Amino acid sequence: MTPIFIAGPCVIESAELLDAVANELVRLKEKLGITVYFKASFDKANRTSIHSFRGPGLEKGAAMLADVKEKYGLPVLTDIHESWQAEPLRGVVDVLQIPAFLCRQTDLLVAAAQTGAIVNIKKAQFLSGEDMQFPVEKCREAGAKEVWLTERGNSFGYNNLVVDFRNIPLMKPYADRVVMDCTHSVQRPGAAGGKTGGDRQFVPAMALAAKAFGADGYFFETHPDPDHALSDGPNMLPLGQMEAVLESLLA
Repeated sequence: MTPIFIAGPCVIESAELLDAVANELVRLKEKLGITVYFKASFDKANRTSIHSFRGPGLEKGAAMLADVKEKYGLPVLTDIHESWQAEPLRGVVDVLQIPAFLCRQTDLLVAAAQTGAIVNIKKAQFLSGEDMQFPVEKCREAGAKEVWLTERGNSFGYNNLVVDFRNIPLMKPYADRVVMDCTHSVQRPGAAGGKTGGDRQFVPAMALAAKAFGADGYFFETHPDPDHALSDGPNMLPLGQMEAVLESLLA
């Protein structure tokens, strides 16, 4: 199966940021001959602190994502946190993503499936790969035509994640694709004084390890200046490093 790549900023900060990232992703798509999905969140409802930046909200965010899709010809992925958010995104986004903490929420999964979009379910930090057959089953029984599963690590004590790469082949019987989230898997949740920390230097190695275990896709949150990103900066891949990482996965 030809791998896909999901990439973009953690959250919609501005139209200028979306343009900068989309321009580079289109360049890489054309140079490397790859399939790229543009990812950005309209609302980060699960930030550590109530004071953290969340995004522009559903109505404005959906319009900005639709603009990216029209201007750059990239399929678009975004996440939802509540079931009512699915229907307004019907026809706007190509993939609806279910956050890891919410991957067992039946109403959320059913609502996403009923839009006709691809549903990408992130594996919870507290579940095994085998456990993910049941969220997939909920989506399929609700009418989903295509369901992906994304590995993003498991909680390891406090403020830390580890990745059991065996989950990639273990989840393949249930999903149409198994994707490796190479950036969220290097998070240190809540470990940066009211926000999430991370170790972005390990992102390229996470990607190569996932390749060895047979991943069908790779997820990267990326930003031109991660140190000044408004969400998830410590684990985001600098946009200027994307090309080298993608080339290593295609080699």
